[in-house]
Amino acid sequence: MNIREEALLIDCAGEQQLAIVAQPESASLRLGVLVIVGGPQYRVGSHRQFLLLARALAAAGIACMRFDYRGMGDSDGRMRSFEDIDADIACAVDAFLATVPALRGVVLWGLCDGASAACFYAPQDARVAGMILLNPWVRTEAGEAKVMLKNYYLRRMLAPEFWRKLLSGRFSLTQSLTSLFGMLRKAGGSAPVTANLAVLPADAPLTQRLPHSMLRADRAMLILLSGRDFVAAEFIAEMDKSSLWPKIMASRHAELRRFSDANHTFSSRAWREAVELASIEWTRALANRL
Repeated sequence: MNIREEALLIDCAGEQQLAIVAQPESASLRLGVLVIVGGPQYRVGSHRQFLLLARALAAAGIACMRFDYRGMGDSDGRMRSFEDIDADIACAVDAFLATVPALRGVVLWGLCDGASAACFYAPQDARVAGMILLNPWVRTEAGEAKVMLKNYYLRRMLAPEFWRKLLSGRFSLTQSLTSLFGMLRKAGGSAPVTANLAVLPADAPLTQRLPHSMLRADRAMLILLSGRDFVAAEFIAEMDKSSLWPKIMASRHAELRRFSDANHTFSSRAWREAVELASIEWTRALANRL
């Protein structure tokens, strides 16, 4: 299918955001996909991931917009946290629907902290029909340490090469033990899990606020996780501790798929195309249910 691409400048509180809309000659779906960039990143994506995704979606009849929120890429403004871009996303949704008037809603697509930003934004905008979330970001110092202990230190100690280096004197045991004990100290700290949506404070840890937002959003969600990624491993570890996670996954809204060999950005052609296909099929199925 032939596609066309159009550059937009979107006003957001007096500053300009740059966006690219890719769409088929005639949009066959009433849902479009809005790619929220994870930082520090910009609208093309690592190894052209977002650009190729947008073109694949448009070729499949699904309009897609990717944009630089303020402070990123070619957009104006100061650099900001993914937790501070609600206005940027709202302006992008406005512009996307105005540019492709056949659309009746959007699917938010995000990688890493772009996925987390989508979760925080979705509950406040009825135009968001669903979310595609890749390796959502829930990093804390304690969570990172626990994942490192499980996925790095333990594997390293079980590897024959580790013992060969140790016995040959090519390994600094003191330095490694210092690093290990530092990780153990960090892993010891964690915040209590709060289950009550009504009493969650604004300054609660990210590991609590993210599942709360996912549940509050009450939207269809496709969660794609890489098998070779500490961010994905930490997300699962933290969600498994949350009393809300079973409720999220038990709902009719959530679907989780794992890509056991993939890295954080799905950098190979095979992984990238698998994500593209999953995004296309899931968005079509969602549009048919609405």
